[in-house]
Amino acid sequence: MNRNPLRILFVIVFIIGNLTAFSQFRPKQVYWTEDGNSTLIVRDGSIIKTDIKSGELTTLVDRKQLIPAGETHPLQFNIYSFSSDYKQLLIFTNTAKVWRYHTRGDYWILDVAANKLFQLGKSLPSQSLMFAKISPDGKNAAYVSGHNLYVENLATHKIKALTVDGTRKFINGTFDWVYEEEFGCRDGFRWSPDSKKIAFWQVDGRKTRDYYMLNTTDSVYSIVIPVEYPKVGQPPSPVRIGVANIADDNIKWMKVPGDPQEHYIPRMEWADNSSQVVLQQLNRKQNESKLFFCDVNTGAANNFYTEDDTAFIDIKSRWNDDDPTGWDWLNNGKDFLWVTEKDGWRHIYIVNRQGKETLVTKGDYDIDNIKCIDEKNGFVYFMASPDNATQLYLYRTKLDGSGKLQLLSPSSETGTHDYNISPSAKFAVHWFSNYQTYPSSEWISLPDGKPLDPQRSIANNLKVDEQSNVKYFKVIIEDSITLDGWMAYPENFDSTKKYPVVFYVYGEPASSTVGDRFGAQNNFLYQGDMSKDGYFQISVDNRGTPSLRGAAWRKAIYGQIGRLNIHDQAMAAKKILEKPWFDKERVAVWGWSGGGSSTLNLMFQYPEIYKTGIAIAAVTNLLYYDNIYEERYMGLIPENKENYILGSAIHYAKNLQGNLLFIHGTGDDNVQYDNAEALLNELIKYNKQFQFMPYPNRTHSISEGEGTRIHLSTLYTDYLKKYCPPGAK
Repeated sequence: MNRNPLRILFVIVFIIGNLTAFSQFRPKQVYWTEDGNSTLIVRDGSIIKTDIKSGELTTLVDRKQLIPAGETHPLQFNIYSFSSDYKQLLIFTNTAKVWRYHTRGDYWILDVAANKLFQLGKSLPSQSLMFAKISPDGKNAAYVSGHNLYVENLATHKIKALTVDGTRKFINGTFDWVYEEEFGCRDGFRWSPDSKKIAFWQVDGRKTRDYYMLNTTDSVYSIVIPVEYPKVGQPPSPVRIGVANIADDNIKWMKVPGDPQEHYIPRMEWADNSSQVVLQQLNRKQNESKLFFCDVNTGAANNFYTEDDTAFIDIKSRWNDDDPTGWDWLNNGKDFLWVTEKDGWRHIYIVNRQGKETLVTKGDYDIDNIKCIDEKNGFVYFMASPDNATQLYLYRTKLDGSGKLQLLSPSSETGTHDYNISPSAKFAVHWFSNYQTYPSSEWISLPDGKPLDPQRSIANNLKVDEQSNVKYFKVIIEDSITLDGWMAYPENFDSTKKYPVVFYVYGEPASSTVGDRFGAQNNFLYQGDMSKDGYFQISVDNRGTPSLRGAAWRKAIYGQIGRLNIHDQAMAAKKILEKPWFDKERVAVWGWSGGGSSTLNLMFQYPEIYKTGIAIAAVTNLLYYDNIYEERYMGLIPENKENYILGSAIHYAKNLQGNLLFIHGTGDDNVQYDNAEALLNELIKYNKQFQFMPYPNRTHSISEGEGTRIHLSTLYTDYLKKYCPPGAK
């Protein structure tokens, strides 16, 4: 998925969870105890429990308990979990990246009562363990190492391999690049509730071709780095679900119907019992979703719920804070919570085991993501914004669908809210900001939203930027399409003069750029203050971005990436630039990743509007990107190949008239370097002059290596100032 760097840098991701099932690849903002009455923090290497109401501190684990034998310093960590009885502590340390996230490293267990600390997988290579989890009965731990799944007895420390056939392209218990990138799948195995079995994914990428990256900076000879990467038109790597019996090592494979090379399995969990797993299967076009119950003893699969769409179907990572794990069971496992857009809006449903559904959230609005399920009191808490797609608020409604929508965020605080809610739904950490109000936070009780400490409440500590030069607006383009946008004015604006304007663009389904939050309007690459230097900055969200404006808005882009989004952006710019204070000879556009692609398309398709462009890490040919992302939004080849061609910037390269700075990392595993060289050849072919900056061995973020970010920032700023000079005229 093409990622938006502004979103990565300015939007803090708040993850809900408890201590026994946590995201092992990044630390949470808040660790709640299971009763929801306390939180845990790591302070000076010790783990401290804080009672929410009284503020009383209790040391659960002292740093001295975390000093390995023969060492003098405690383990350094920030990701950990306790067993449900708090007798065992699991620590993840010495971590290393696997693609985007630190998912590989060493795991240690502290027997809290016995005060015994030991390392898991000691006989396996250092820094090789992934996703270690203690069994529910506390007797074993399971983990992945070297693409195989292992179980270790915590009393005897005997390690047993449950799979032995794992290789770089034959993967057990975790995933390949494309499943991680596009489905958010990383942790690929689950303990059964009775601790006797482990269900896991197996990915067979042996027939999927490698893309060969070259590391030419770390040796006098180049180092080849193969990445198993299925591009558009290549069939998916087959995936299947196995259930390993811990006692006898037997593996039973689930008999899910359908050609594995024409389907995906992005979700799988135990079905609230130890005899079934439940899974989601998507067809290759990702417009048909089927849910199956699979008998783990026979492998028989029963399809009990099916959803179809004329465009595409989003999965849980879209509506659950980018985390696809977990299955939200209710009513003692008889029902579960599900989200679909089948009625034109992203709504919450309750589905029973026979597939019968009940609508929970009713009305013409989208939910954004679910924050908490309070089954005891019959409520679900979620983020939404029925009246303004650029903002977010906390709501709740009755789980049985009988209640009305209830706003819980303060109506006086207009903007973007976020919450981390306790498992009991009694307390939460609340964050708030808008475009002119600095971010602030508070601890509150729920559902009344009252601050636990009024002196430290958001209401009493709001800090407004009185000098804010940002304004939000709506622009109506042809066909009466209304787009949201923001505009940052130059300092000391004089309507009798003309100013340069810089458009920031993303434009694809992965992200939006127009959110009413503080700092979203900052240009993190520009050295200095663009407003003081005399620039207008503008960003607009086109159709197809994931705004809360209904399924039709989001799915309008189907088959139209590189055309519909580009048309909307250009028509909005054309309308905006009608104002006399914009200098039409000084109009620039820039973006990263999908935004880089949009920048190129705008420069090539509408050269009469955009005079200068800076495109970073851009997909230049849609046929070069991965199959899951592009086929989801563009359809399959050969039936839609013409759409891919007409949506690719390279198709229009011959139209370049303005000034183009093109930037790419040669070690980009996401938008690979062939994208850059293909466009270079096309521009050369037509004698189009431009500036190109390759960053050796840098990834998609272009952040590695000493001096990289300051160099990139300087390059960006100098180019913009040279070809789109600042200041009023």
